[in-house]
Amino acid sequence: MKKDSGSYPRVRVEAGGSGIVSRAGGVLLTGTARAVGLDRALSGALAPWRKARAVHDPGKTVLDLAMTLVMGGDCLADVAILREQPHVFGPVASDPTLSRLVTAMAAAGPKAVTAIRAARAAARERAWSLATTASPVADGRLTVDLDGVLVTAHSDKEGACPTWKKTFGFHPLWTFADHGADATGEPLAVLLRPGNAGSNTAADHIEVTRQALAQVPRKRRRGRNTLIRTDSAGGTHDFLAWLSRPGRWLSYSIGFTITDRIHAAILRVPKAAWTPAYDADGRPREGAWVTEVTDMLDLTAWPKGMRVIVRKERPHPGAQLRITDVDGNRCVAFVTNTAGGQLADLELRHRRRARAEDRIRQAKATGLRNLPLHGFAQNQVWCELVSLACELIAWTQMLALTDDARRWEIKKLRFRLFSTAARLVRTGRRVVVRLPDRWPWTGHILEGIARLDQLAAPT
Repeated sequence: MKKDSGSYPRVRVEAGGSGIVSRAGGVLLTGTARAVGLDRALSGALAPWRKARAVHDPGKTVLDLAMTLVMGGDCLADVAILREQPHVFGPVASDPTLSRLVTAMAAAGPKAVTAIRAARAAARERAWSLATTASPVADGRLTVDLDGVLVTAHSDKEGACPTWKKTFGFHPLWTFADHGADATGEPLAVLLRPGNAGSNTAADHIEVTRQALAQVPRKRRRGRNTLIRTDSAGGTHDFLAWLSRPGRWLSYSIGFTITDRIHAAILRVPKAAWTPAYDADGRPREGAWVTEVTDMLDLTAWPKGMRVIVRKERPHPGAQLRITDVDGNRCVAFVTNTAGGQLADLELRHRRRARAEDRIRQAKATGLRNLPLHGFAQNQVWCELVSLACELIAWTQMLALTDDARRWEIKKLRFRLFSTAARLVRTGRRVVVRLPDRWPWTGHILEGIARLDQLAAPT
């Protein structure tokens, strides 16, 4: 009688192996950082924080922390997953060195954060230039999405407060550059705020938008080809006036609260004035319509050229109607200063703002789910590390990957690419990372490395 060995093969397990690397796919990240000059930019920007005779470069240390977040780490100590693989990630600082560096940067106030942001901006300009037709500004337009997120704190950290959802933690405000339907997106700026920060605080929206515009090439910081998109939290007099200020002339598409006057105007719209709205693919959607009520409202207190567009649709099963809904249809409004275009196209453009929620989900899976440090300034540095990690992912997809891989989220990237095991082979004075032939995504890694090698190294 043959003994049943179970569903899986029985293998012998023992220690003592050598010449193995478990995260060989990280070469895509190191290659991207080298191609866009992020390592050099961080090294130069953080030079003031390097002590005399220090072994480890602060810029390299910060980049190591960002790569740790890409690999799935969620605290400073998780950098150990890189430290044990020096052939791919080089020498990595010890835990005490990491802790001292973060403490020193937090104690420097905004100087260290400003230095990291300057390095990110320089690397971003090069990344977009290298990407050519794959960059988010390939068509001459840039879309910047704003969105807030609640981050739960599980201990009494500095700045943690009760939130409007009756949780406890922080309420950071993020901005993202939208890469369109064929890719993901990348963070531009984050404003860490206490948990009780207001959702519609105009000063915070202005500040984070100003920081976001400072992250993009200079010619993208003003003009109608740069679109600012957010939900109704941004529909305030001060924020819209700031966007429309002469000399800035930014385009905007911002959610708008339906007031009693707008509700009354919607009721007066004739049936023939409602035109079919579009679905996500740009085709007419049954049960959804869009119209404009700009001429039916007194908008003298608002910026000149502001249009008010309303969408109504049949609510999803189980959805509760609001008092501002009309004839059993859910109504939402947004404002824009785009003069032309069909209403359905403008409404679809605004609704694609929901991509920012996907970016938030990616950031939460890349270190944002929990702010691990106690000090508020320390956690602001941590948010910059999260931004760096998400940018590394976005730039790797933009420069090294193609087709569906440009849309993969971080979980799939980790399982298929970054966590790929390989053998280290020494030939002469070189160390070769040899990937397994039978791994289904070895081709993605090899093709990505080839693309990165073709990019000219920064001077």
